[in-house]
Amino acid sequence: MYRNLEQALLDLERAGMLKRIQREVDPYLEMAEIARQAFENKGPAILFEHVKGSPFRAVCNIFGTQERLDFLFRDTLKGTQTAVLFKSNPVEFFKHASPAKLLRAARTGLHSLPKKSGSLKDFKECKLSDLPQIVCWPNDGGAFLTLPQVATRPAENASIMTTNMGMYRVQISGNDYASNECGLHYQIKRDIARHHQKAIEEGRPLKVSIFIGGTPAQTVAAVMPMPENLSELLFAGMLGGKRFRYFIHDGYLVSSDADFCILGELQPDLKPEGPFGDHIGYYSDRHPFPYLKIEKVLCKKNAIYPFTVVGRPPQEDTLFGSFIHQITKPMVPASIPGLVALHAVDDAGVHPLCLALAHERFRPYAKPEDREPLELLKTANAILGFNQASLTKYLLIAAAEDEEAGHKIDVNDVAGFFGHVLERIDFSRDLHFETSTSIDTLDYTGSKLNHGSKLTLAAAGLKKRELRHNPEDLQSLKIPGITSAKIPMPGVIVLQGPAYDSSGRENFIAEIEEALAHWEFRENYPWISIVDSELDSSLDTSNLRDFLWLTFTRSDPAKDVFGYQARMSEKHWACEAPLIVDARIKPHHQKALTVPAEIREQAHQVLEEEKVFGGCK
Repeated sequence: MYRNLEQALLDLERAGMLKRIQREVDPYLEMAEIARQAFENKGPAILFEHVKGSPFRAVCNIFGTQERLDFLFRDTLKGTQTAVLFKSNPVEFFKHASPAKLLRAARTGLHSLPKKSGSLKDFKECKLSDLPQIVCWPNDGGAFLTLPQVATRPAENASIMTTNMGMYRVQISGNDYASNECGLHYQIKRDIARHHQKAIEEGRPLKVSIFIGGTPAQTVAAVMPMPENLSELLFAGMLGGKRFRYFIHDGYLVSSDADFCILGELQPDLKPEGPFGDHIGYYSDRHPFPYLKIEKVLCKKNAIYPFTVVGRPPQEDTLFGSFIHQITKPMVPASIPGLVALHAVDDAGVHPLCLALAHERFRPYAKPEDREPLELLKTANAILGFNQASLTKYLLIAAAEDEEAGHKIDVNDVAGFFGHVLERIDFSRDLHFETSTSIDTLDYTGSKLNHGSKLTLAAAGLKKRELRHNPEDLQSLKIPGITSAKIPMPGVIVLQGPAYDSSGRENFIAEIEEALAHWEFRENYPWISIVDSELDSSLDTSNLRDFLWLTFTRSDPAKDVFGYQARMSEKHWACEAPLIVDARIKPHHQKALTVPAEIREQAHQVLEEEKVFGGCK
């Protein structure tokens, strides 16, 4: 049960899971690259004792391995899982709960309620510019907080239990922000929007508290997908084994255990925020977003500034996602009737691709050869309206009833699940588009910010085709302009072709269709992705990870999905195998994230000279 961040870091150090860097490090690019390399090499958490331009220490990679997450929450994880299981399905819980489980759930509940404690005397004041000004990527618009806990309430006098605490990125320098201003970028469908809307309707500014540091449980709680109107502060207490401590100052909520608290009001107008290198692997552009006028910046004595780096997965936030899935696994199926399992695919940028296993029971009397997606479509609609799963762009959903002896359908086996769907899908019936809808704010494949489309691919019943994985099959597939063809998994081909040209795309797709018409293996490869020959030459298109990232982060279903013999029937888009996805870079797409070679070398040298990887867990 940690009282604060430093206590947790000392515990990690004693266990050989943290290293200190004594030399001065540069917050411009260098610290972020050190963090990336530490994560890539499964290295320890790193405590920077001297940050250029800042009086504060900084720490990264705290949650960078599953081993560290398990270690930090070793005394509370089981109790939290038990409490979540109880919340998601109380009837089943009591049916099978042992006395030990009941006791654990009760004990966990006692630690969950926030506790009023502490005062302003525990802090001193500092300036926003005193914080480590960490810039992660070369084209970032300034320095950003990357592990903020942004807390709001629907009104100043509202109950502490109405608090929403989320992790929304905060820009603390750059653009045209004054020294007492910072940008607040919250994505659509976040709970903070309800509080902001209420404040606008009532004609008052929204008071916002931004906590940095504190117990590790507070940080995890900020990314926890809690049900609407259930505060993340409860979860922080639950996972931390210690009640969330707070006090109110001038209408602001202050976390008594945080290392830093930034207090400010959202202004009535907007200011440009960004660019920012984001977790999909590209920059998100400069756009108007809300911003705060800062009233106070508070810090503890010997405060430590935690940060992370986002970029093309996997990164540290990948571990966040898998850890949260460990805890919430029973909650999601209980929230969506018919759903068995759900997997947002990290290698595809998380929200662009989701795999779902669900029941198909609408016609229990149907023979396997007559089974088709019916209940699956009901469940698919529920998924696309549920919490963060609503940001899904491509949803592949399969029937649990198609499992057979020796054939388990596992949403976490991406290649196996993909293959199962491709073997069974009827392309004339089982493709369901949702056009002109909202998509992830960070996804730039659509028509404009927050606008794009979705595609559900549903599969149920017996196999309709056999998938092949034989490079020799490609020798007879001759397509003008294609420089390379690779097979990343059975039934899938990645073609490298010319750069995108809107005026020539129709003819290019027609040439591909013409070649497919004479190809004997057309049905055996029901998915084709097209990528750039030159822009993607450094990537391995025979690699599953690269296929997933290129295909799903660079395509919008309504604009970029084609198919052999595509047609419309009763407003339903249909085709024959294969489906063709144009995943080439388009003019409106954002730039992929890269780091200068000299920065990479500089970071590598620091890690080597400081012996960061030597003897650490």
